Order: sequence, then structure tokens, then C-alpha cells
Amino acid sequence: MTFTPSPLAGAYLVDLQPHRDDRGWFARYYCKKEFEAIGQMKEWVQMNQSVSYARGTLRGMHFQYPPFRETKLVRCIGGAVYDVIVDLRQGSPTFLHSFGTELSAVNNRMLYIPEGFAHGFQTLAENSALLYHHTEFYTPGAEGGLRYDDPALGINWPLAVTVISERDSGHPYVDKNFKGI
Repeated sequence: MTFTPSPLAGAYLVDLQPHRDDRGWFARYYCKKEFEAIGQMKEWVQMNQSVSYARGTLRGMHFQYPPFRETKLVRCIGGAVYDVIVDLRQGSPTFLHSFGTELSAVNNRMLYIPEGFAHGFQTLAENSALLYHHTEFYTPGAEGGLRYDDPALGINWPLAVTVISERDSGHPYVDKNFKGI
């Protein structure tokens, strides 16, 4: 694996290093020692998969409040998505800055998201599937979200939104009282 720092401190793009032969390829996408080298010390306690059927589907921007903040590792295993994170860390020099990148089944890229970030994505292809690894259990009541189209976040989604849940379209805009998590 190759870890490339993103513009937001602590977040990394993770590229696989596949070994190819006539059968196809094989690659390791997790090694505890390699992730410890970038500061990942917590155990992965929950793994989830999502599938979005329509191109342009938007999910996000989700996070969990302390003490349930979580680190995530996200990988696209089918189709393609534009994956976005927003720094919500109180006092961070990149507070409310966003970073987006394409994750796809073709590029095999992953995004490592540290605690204190909101996360969301938009599908670039039909039947896009993501795997998520989490360091915290999902905790109802500790979840939060931000509006995907909030001008304060400056996210440039590549497509018009075709499908979004009522919950995600109803997240609040950031206001002057929001100090981060």
C-alpha cells in the first residue's frame, strides 16, 4: 500500500499495490503495522457495505459526536463515487475545509478518514458499492450531519443530485455557533 497525505491533516489516500499474473491480481488492503505508521491505533469494530443504484445518488455529510467520533476507511468495490470529507476538528487550521477524490472499482483507491471529519459521497456510476471500516460502533443519538450543498463547505459535486434521502437533504447548514467536534 502507498499512503499519500491529503490536504487535510491526518487523512490519506491509500493506493493498493497489486501483484498481477495470468489469473488476475492480489493486493493487501489492510496491514496493522502499515496503518500504525500513519497513527491508526484503534481497532476496527464495525464493517459496513452500501450499494447505491442510481448515478448521481448522494449520501452524507455524516459524522458522530464525541465520545463516539470514529475513524473510517472507505473503499469502492463496484462502480465509482466522488468521495468527500470535511474537517470538523475544533481548532484545526483546516476547519470546515473539504477534500474530494474519486474512488472506484477500477482505481482501487481507498480514503482513510480520521476522527473529527464529516463524510459523504456521490455516485458516478450505477450500482456503486462501498465498504466502510469503523473504529466506533454506530450510536443512534450521537450521529450528526451537515448539508451537502452548504456554501460554507464549498463542496463541488460533479453531478446534479438525482437521489438523496429526506434525512440527508434536511441536515442543517453550518452557522456561526458551530465550533466543531
